[in-house]
Amino acid sequence: MSETKKIERTRAQESTNAIEKLYISMRHLFSRGFYKPMGVSGETLRKSLLLLRPEIYGSIAEDRIELNGLIYVIERLPEGIEECQFINLTADEGYKNSSFQAIIPPKRRRNCYRIDKDQMNIEITRGRSEIYDILTHLTFLFIESHKIQNRITLNEGNDFVREWKHLEDIVLHHKNITEEEKEVTLVHLGNILGRTFNEVSKTYNTFSTEENPNRFFQLIYWLGKLAVNEVLENNKRTVTFSAVLIEEIGHHIYGDIWANNIKRVLKVNNLLTRPIHIISANMHSVLNSIYAKGALPEEAKKIEGFELYQLLSNSNSKPLQKAVKDYASKNGLIYIKDTSGTNINVQIIDTDKINFEVCSFKKENSLSESPVIIVMDYAFGEQAYETMDELLKPYQPKRKKHHLDVKSISIMGKAGILEGGKGDIMIPTAHIFEGTADNYPFKNELTKEDLEGFGVKSFDGSMVSVLGTSLQNKDLLKFFHDSTWNVIGLEMEGAHYQKAIQSASRIRGNISEDVKVRYAYYASDNPLETGATLASGGLGMTGVVPTYAITQKILEQIF
Repeated sequence: MSETKKIERTRAQESTNAIEKLYISMRHLFSRGFYKPMGVSGETLRKSLLLLRPEIYGSIAEDRIELNGLIYVIERLPEGIEECQFINLTADEGYKNSSFQAIIPPKRRRNCYRIDKDQMNIEITRGRSEIYDILTHLTFLFIESHKIQNRITLNEGNDFVREWKHLEDIVLHHKNITEEEKEVTLVHLGNILGRTFNEVSKTYNTFSTEENPNRFFQLIYWLGKLAVNEVLENNKRTVTFSAVLIEEIGHHIYGDIWANNIKRVLKVNNLLTRPIHIISANMHSVLNSIYAKGALPEEAKKIEGFELYQLLSNSNSKPLQKAVKDYASKNGLIYIKDTSGTNINVQIIDTDKINFEVCSFKKENSLSESPVIIVMDYAFGEQAYETMDELLKPYQPKRKKHHLDVKSISIMGKAGILEGGKGDIMIPTAHIFEGTADNYPFKNELTKEDLEGFGVKSFDGSMVSVLGTSLQNKDLLKFFHDSTWNVIGLEMEGAHYQKAIQSASRIRGNISEDVKVRYAYYASDNPLETGATLASGGLGMTGVVPTYAITQKILEQIF
């Protein structure tokens, strides 16, 4: 073995150890009930994250501030969290019935509440994966805040650099500044952050909104200010876990309510005894694939292929989207908005009510079956096990057990790809659960060949189910990709879904062992490529073709 290979393997092993330490440490802190991220209790988390150096967090181990990682994290945490010394993770404990206004991060569906100027409460209803996600993001945020503190204090904290005083004056006095004053402040901010004027300007524009153009200035100020308070006044930021959350986690409380609500709707609509096909996907691709041509006949005549779906995916096409939803609701679609706390909305489609004469599909495989399609929105990490496990259980409202006739389960989602690029398609043959000895091989009804001919590349092989996208590490992923594991990508839910499916079919007998399983993912990022990680931005319209190509193949096999 060459010296290079030895070094690569060592780095991969170091990364594996760091992930294991993070995982164990987070579980320990959760059981303990509270910790101080920048104190002794948070030291293992900090050291492990700095050793791991996840791709999303870019230059976390360097002196300069990581801007892309900051954008990624702030989009997934509640606005104003940078001002709060106390962060409390809770279960659904009734805050929605209070006068507190729910704050929902733009890129994560979770309810958060600003209790007072110093405390932010974050509701956890999606299981342990959500806790790991939040804790790693907070650890990154606080590490970055202490970098700011190091760059702005002079004479052992007795004085501050003039750039900081300039920023403080603008933020604390809520000054309306001119374009020229803004640029002066951006220059000062570049010095504080160790970044170029262009980098800081671009980040300023990303954070800027019509209501709050100076959001970036406020963010940096309060991150630095709370770090200064920690160092000079020993006012440590504290993360606590409520007693109810500690008691409830892992007990499927929200998944049970969610699944029973779906089965109740099936029963009310006389659909409970029909063959069922479950699809985990977004809330638009199955809807549009089945109903768009019937709802928009004029547009469908003018536009060929997937261009109709690209039109519907445009943010300016709200009237067309509404027309499709209205048409669908009159032709077999029942929409169930989540009220359980899982944040997973559901569509139930009675295929008997679909007008196949104006549909993209021919009803062949299911002519005599009249199946029902259940489309569930994306789960988050470990929540996939909770929701699928509960959904596959028999319905027993009055002690009378009724098994669902589940014919197929199809999982479509976004994932990181290790060969290829954004928008390419991955067809898994097995799921490897990172950090454990759990492996889930299965027969995938979808094949690589099924997804060829759409203008995007497709790959097949094993997929790694990771503890969190924020823990992606290039060395570890390179080892998985280059070794005999033949890993083509990584995601967060596959092993959890498969665990629920295999236990329901092969062990508990809740569904037939002959249930057909389909998995396909489209690439949202390539963590092995610099500039192609999740922190580099979303897919945009690039995701339309692979999303609808996968959806089309799933529906073709069902029909």
